[in-house]
Amino acid sequence: MPWKLTTEFTFDSAHTITGYDGPCGRLHGHTYRVRLELQSDRLRPSAHLKRAIMVADFRTLKWAKKDVTHGGLDHTFLNDHPDLGDDTTAEVIAAYLHRETLRRVRTDLPEGDDGSDLRLKVTVWETPDSACEYWE
Repeated sequence: MPWKLTTEFTFDSAHTITGYDGPCGRLHGHTYRVRLELQSDRLRPSAHLKRAIMVADFRTLKWAKKDVTHGGLDHTFLNDHPDLGDDTTAEVIAAYLHRETLRRVRTDLPEGDDGSDLRLKVTVWETPDSACEYWE
């Protein structure tokens, strides 16, 4: 694929891993670091620019960085999130970010474009040296 768009951001959230026998079973927080890599074989318009000159809009990709009151994940208790619940491991968060990011990117596409060429890889760092990657 000729284009790969990469962006990184952080968000701060708290969680517990329900049923975990150890410190992660207690309430704690992280500054999650996220890297999104979106590949495409063509350029498209976005919700904010009607010319086909982008893989995707960085504003759309960085949705999770927003405060929870604005639809993001920053400063939220992840266990209260309806799409995560008690399953708040880095693996589950990475899969959720993948699903929701592609949904949002595809919402921006013009009629007739299903985005089938789009390939997204999500990396989530829970700590500076522990990360999970998710892609299809």
